[in-house]
Amino acid sequence: MDKAFFTQKVREKERSLYRIAVSYLKNDAEAADAVQDALLTAWEKRNTLRQTEYFGTWLTRILINRCKQQLRKRRPTAELSEQTPAGMPDTEAGLALRMALEELDPSYRIPLLLYHLDGYSVAEISRILLLPQGTVKSRLSRARAKLKNLLSDTEVTDDA
Repeated sequence: MDKAFFTQKVREKERSLYRIAVSYLKNDAEAADAVQDALLTAWEKRNTLRQTEYFGTWLTRILINRCKQQLRKRRPTAELSEQTPAGMPDTEAGLALRMALEELDPSYRIPLLLYHLDGYSVAEISRILLLPQGTVKSRLSRARAKLKNLLSDTEVTDDA
């Protein structure tokens, strides 16, 4: 894998990577550090990737592992990021959605974000999260139901 290919693929995935890191770490600075560490690791291990069409899946898995390492090193916090994640509307409805997403368990939130915001297929999410496809489908369904319940409890009007 050459530098140009690596750079092009990273640029295509940078927003998605950052969004995933923020979803795990709930802190912009730590998320940026995790993304940088994941990119460095990916560059150093680039020759271990057997099939380049799985670059995005491979890189996302590296990032998730890095985020989990960081989470093990600190106590959990319930802090909501002050910045709007990429792809999320910066409106009252967007804030309500962000807050509802924050309330979801990561086992539901991460597949939901990967599927709806990042456009990964169920098969790709299955490879990224090392879960059977049936589990990914059920988590997506449960996540949607939980999100619907959380949002129905909150009346939101968007004056935009």
